[in-house]
Formats: sequence, structure tokens, C-alpha cells
Amino acid sequence: MNWMMNVRRVSLVGLASLMMLGGVATGMAQSGPNDAQIQADVMKALDNKRFKDVKASVQHGVVTLTGTVDLYSAKLDADNRAHHRKNVQGVENQIQVAGPMVEDMTLRDKLAEKLAYDRVGYGTTAFNAFTIGVENGVVTLGGTAYGPSDKDSAISLVENYPGVKDVIDNIEVAPVSPMDDRIRLAEARAIYGFPQLNKYAIDPAKPIRITVVNGNVTLSGVVDSQADKDVANIRANGVAGVFKVVNNLEVVGGAPEKP
Repeated sequence: MNWMMNVRRVSLVGLASLMMLGGVATGMAQSGPNDAQIQADVMKALDNKRFKDVKASVQHGVVTLTGTVDLYSAKLDADNRAHHRKNVQGVENQIQVAGPMVEDMTLRDKLAEKLAYDRVGYGTTAFNAFTIGVENGVVTLGGTAYGPSDKDSAISLVENYPGVKDVIDNIEVAPVSPMDDRIRLAEARAIYGFPQLNKYAIDPAKPIRITVVNGNVTLSGVVDSQADKDVANIRANGVAGVFKVVNNLEVVGGAPEKP
């Protein structure tokens, strides 16, 4: 009888030990050896009024960011700061962009106006042609940029604009090409230098956009009349070295052209 009691006692002790080990294992599964320090480092990096409503939790080196910020650029900055902390294995960015609610069409028009004047004075404004789509505050940027700096500037402008919840970057950068640069300058002279079209060079926000990729020219923007569109097309085709001209110019208040 005594030996049965001893076996039972040993079994109970063994079960208790397994339960304790299970609890330790569960605790280890929930946190890593550096998690507390990582969390402290991340929160220190986010010690800024822009991130006053942002929280960070850490599990096995993976940081989860939650809360709200006013601008989409702040969400990106918080992510970047967290990624650069020691021992961070990854970042899950669940931050929501609060800020003002702006109707999609209004937001698109405001962004288009801002982008039209972006980088004025750098001499590349006429050679950038961007497209903007907005759905539920998510902005999709497309088109062609003259160079990386023009693309980066456009994206930064949008990321820092109130009401933008997210940014999808589909902008292509024109390849570096001395031949294309020569064509750009020749196209600008041919189009803006023509008396009938000179007015489009006055306001940087309303130029005829000239994009050139591997000798192929695309004209975009808005002109006052069909005659202006036709003349721009003739002038563009007259530049030496051009392979093809695509005329996407729109006429103010004009109906879509028939095929």
C-alpha cells in the first residue's frame, strides 16, 4: 500500500513539474530575451509629438506599431525609426492615418495643383507628366518623371499632404539618355518657341508636358483649342531624331475625338 502512495506522490510531483515547465515555455513563446529592451529603444525613438498616439509592442524581436498619426509621412517615419533599432527582426505597421477626411475628388484636385508647381525653377517641370488617382484617401501616382529627384519630390509632396491615407507609387523614371535630353530641349524650343503656343510656357502649372523615352515623345496636358493641339503635334513631329509622337493633349471643354 505504501509503495502505491509513493508512486502516486512521485506522479503528482512529476505532473507539477511538467505544468511549471509548460508555463515557462508559454512565457518564452510570448517574449524574447531582448524584447523589453527593444520596446524601450523603439519608444525612445518615437519620442516626438508626431507619434504621441503611437504604441509599440514586441514579440521575439518583431515590433508591432499601433495607434494614429496625422500624416501618412509620419506613419512611414515611425516604421523607419523602428526598423533601425538594435535587434529588431521586423516591423508590423498597423498605424492608422487619422488627419482630416477629404473628399476624393477634392483631394485629387489639390494634389494636382501642388504637383503642377513642384520643382519649378529646376528646369524639368515641362518634362514631368504625372497621373493621380484617389480612392478612399489612397493616392495612386503614375506617369513618367524626368529623373529620380523629380519622382522623389512628387512622392514626398503627396505623403505630407493632409488627408492622404496611403500612397501607391507607379511612377516610372525616364532612362538616362543624352539623345533623349537633346530631343527634350529641341521639343521645348519647337513648341514653346512657336508664337501660337508661347502662352503655354508662361504659367509653369499649365505647360504642354513633354516626356521622352528612347526617342518616343508623348505630349500631355490641356490646351485651349483643337488648333493648338494640332500645331503642337506638327511641331513635335518636326524635331529630328524623334521616332514617334503620341499626342495626348486635351482640349478645354472639348468632346472626346472620334476614332
